[in-house]
Amino acid sequence: MTPSAKQYLDECLTSYPALNACQDAIVRAFGLLVTCFTNGGKVLACGNGGSAADADHIVGEMMNKFALKRHLRNEDTDRIRRSALLLNDKQFLLSHLQRQLPAISLSAHSPLVTAIANDEDAEMIFAQQVFGYGREGDILIALSTSGNSKNVVRAIAVAKIFGLKVVCLTGRSGGTINALGCDALICVPGDVTYKVQQLHQPVYHCLCGMVEAELFG
Repeated sequence: MTPSAKQYLDECLTSYPALNACQDAIVRAFGLLVTCFTNGGKVLACGNGGSAADADHIVGEMMNKFALKRHLRNEDTDRIRRSALLLNDKQFLLSHLQRQLPAISLSAHSPLVTAIANDEDAEMIFAQQVFGYGREGDILIALSTSGNSKNVVRAIAVAKIFGLKVVCLTGRSGGTINALGCDALICVPGDVTYKVQQLHQPVYHCLCGMVEAELFG
């Protein structure tokens, strides 16, 4: 872990002392994410209600810059310069295109989600997408404040069966998810839904900052 990545972790734990109990799990999640992105993988994120908004939020922080300018690789810059397209406007692309951490929110596609819920079962809305989008070595970030959300549990099961790594964010007990063998299980010390969500945000902000600093810093 680079010093700049560790700084995010230290700042998170200082600002939210209750999360010190989650430090080891946060570090495990960080390592899994770095390995995934280094090997060309992607993240799938899912959750219900406020956790669906958190899934969208995570994807936004990964696909767009979090705090750093993510400079293009030399080969990407050269490819743009060699292209016959946009001859008079290449500098705009060179100035604004950035590298990303590939991620998809499984909560965001309402036509697809409602089709799966209507045609099959609401418990399958995330599992079907994990099966469709996921590849071995990708990561599913699953959020459930109770740890018992059936559609999230089924998504985790499909992810584990087909070789994805799983990072789970839950409340204190971990619920049903506890028994599913998540590769990193971050059980924040809260029991009430909104209080759990208040602690999930600094955790995933910390992870996004740590990974960006590690890979682009």
